[in-house]
Amino acid sequence: MGNAKQTIARRAGGELKDGQIINLGIGLPTLIADYVPEGVDVVIQTENGGIGVGPAPAPGCEDRDRANAGNQPITLVPGGSYFDSVMSFAMIRGGHVDSTFLGTLQVDEEGNIANWVVPGGLLAGMGGAMDLVTGAKIVHIVTEHCARDGSSKLMKKCTFPLTGAKEADVIITERALFRRFPETGWILDEVAVGYSLDDIADCTEMAYTVADGVRLDAYGGE
Repeated sequence: MGNAKQTIARRAGGELKDGQIINLGIGLPTLIADYVPEGVDVVIQTENGGIGVGPAPAPGCEDRDRANAGNQPITLVPGGSYFDSVMSFAMIRGGHVDSTFLGTLQVDEEGNIANWVVPGGLLAGMGGAMDLVTGAKIVHIVTEHCARDGSSKLMKKCTFPLTGAKEADVIITERALFRRFPETGWILDEVAVGYSLDDIADCTEMAYTVADGVRLDAYGGE
């Protein structure tokens, strides 16, 4: 699905609440900044040392000294500031980030997250993800539902090294949205346009329960 990432980012934008401090991980999560709902004011933090991140700079106006954690050029909105990583991680570890949005390689039915390395692959380091999944109040996983080989990323049990254990709260894919609750585990809350309950069951390995009021055709199809 060619617009899968945009579908995910657009639906993830609907999770944003006015006044939140949020962190957007590298890759797909950065697209969410383009889908902040009208009338919702959020403050975007980047773990390499910035708060009040604004829209991407216009072509030709990039400053390579001003970049997010994925080394993408950024701007700041009025009142934003840059600071060192010590202060940035004090914010994260101190519980001052309301919500983080992270991509993943795998997520499982216990809420475990594996998003930093494929065994045997190039090891670049975990980055700030370990701190974000434990420090943020809500952890949103934004990912395409299946890997390139067609296998589900929503697994019964992660097989890759974990970034965090039992930390995922919400999963948003181009096919469905799940929420995890301590007493019930994962609940299928929304199904995207073009998919049925049977489709989701066929491409999801982890255990989940279908919400009584599950919303069909809830998003996508833009």
